[in-house]
Amino acid sequence: MANLLNTSSIMLCPHGGTVSVISSNTRTKAASNFILRSSDTFMIAGCSFPPSGPPHPCVRVQWVQPDTRSQVIGDFTLSEESLGLCVAADQAVQGTVLVSFTQPRVSGQ
Repeated sequence: MANLLNTSSIMLCPHGGTVSVISSNTRTKAASNFILRSSDTFMIAGCSFPPSGPPHPCVRVQWVQPDTRSQVIGDFTLSEESLGLCVAADQAVQGTVLVSFTQPRVSGQ
């Protein structure tokens, strides 16, 4: 079981952009912050992707493999083992999201 992501988790795109989250979860917390779900909105700012041609930075995270057993308010949770793809504005995949910190108290699957 892996540690669940919450609103205090620190995530980055592979090029150093910072992921910010808008969560609709207002009920369930882990370590005093709301648990993240695959339906939440994940935006990326500050991506320094060095493109060949026009700028092509990461702008959001699309979760393709959330947890398979843990749910909050009817939606699957996200953990350190979840797979999120960083995508550009034209939906081109730029790499996977990197979780650099999350709460260590509550885990899920």
